[in-house]
Amino acid sequence: RVVMKPSEIRDLKIEEIESKLADARNELMNLRFQQVTGQLTDASRLRILRRDIARMMTIANERKTEVEGEA
Repeated sequence: RVVMKPSEIRDLKIEEIESKLADARNELMNLRFQQVTGQLTDASRLRILRRDIARMMTIANERKTEVEGEA
């Protein structure tokens, strides 16, 4: 999987972002289990995934504050 750019995330609907966020969190959990059991081959994937999660959370929070500001 390739790193998601902020512009790609912003093109998604909030529901799609939340869905991808849940998938990324599950993948991160699985990678952590692999790391603990010594099966992880690409440790850099953990860092990339954590950053993707942070990007998605930031953009989702921006959207939510925009909606609250309009109301």
